[in-house]
Amino acid sequence: VECSSTEMYITPDGEKMFVVGSDGDDVDEFTLGTPFVVSTATYVDSFSIATQETNPTGISFSPNGLKMFVVGTTGDDINEYTLGTAFDVSTASFVDSFSVASEDTTPAGVTFSPDGTKMFVVGQISDSVNEYTLGTAFDVSTASFVDSFSVVSESDRPSGVAFTSDGLSMFISDQSFGTSRHVYQYSLSSPFDVSTASYFDRLVGVYAGVFVS
Repeated sequence: VECSSTEMYITPDGEKMFVVGSDGDDVDEFTLGTPFVVSTATYVDSFSIATQETNPTGISFSPNGLKMFVVGTTGDDINEYTLGTAFDVSTASFVDSFSVASEDTTPAGVTFSPDGTKMFVVGQISDSVNEYTLGTAFDVSTASFVDSFSVVSESDRPSGVAFTSDGLSMFISDQSFGTSRHVYQYSLSSPFDVSTASYFDRLVGVYAGVFVS
């Protein structure tokens, strides 16, 4: 079980949780006895990603649970895996990777639009959300950089990124040192287009080193 967790992902139905971190270089899978209540978590299994990444910082899945994505700062890339059984990491196998080093050498979090044709990576060097288009849904080998949106006015250590299902609100978690941690909310005038984002609000005093995508 991961001792130095970086980010977690909870399935849409709230019944499974996945934690990624640097100590074990793996993805840990848990079931939740009560949906979305992490105190009811029970460890199930883990999947090593050490061959691809030794400092994983973020994790995401396709909505159907058949694709898993891990970002990390050793390779500065997004690693793609297929799962034989939805949301079962014991059935995962590595497929491909996509480098984001041209945009940021400390990528911290990754997420996708629901249809898988857009990918978003938040980084701690550029303090930006970088947007990519994918020629084939949830296939990182078909990704190409589009645009970026700086969050440096709010955060100099962004750690995670998430969107509402309609793509009109974006959330950035903050890993800055100090007593206060934040989640920042941005409004987008065009769905899943970070060039149209503007700061909206923040949630203060949360532990933002762990972010639910």
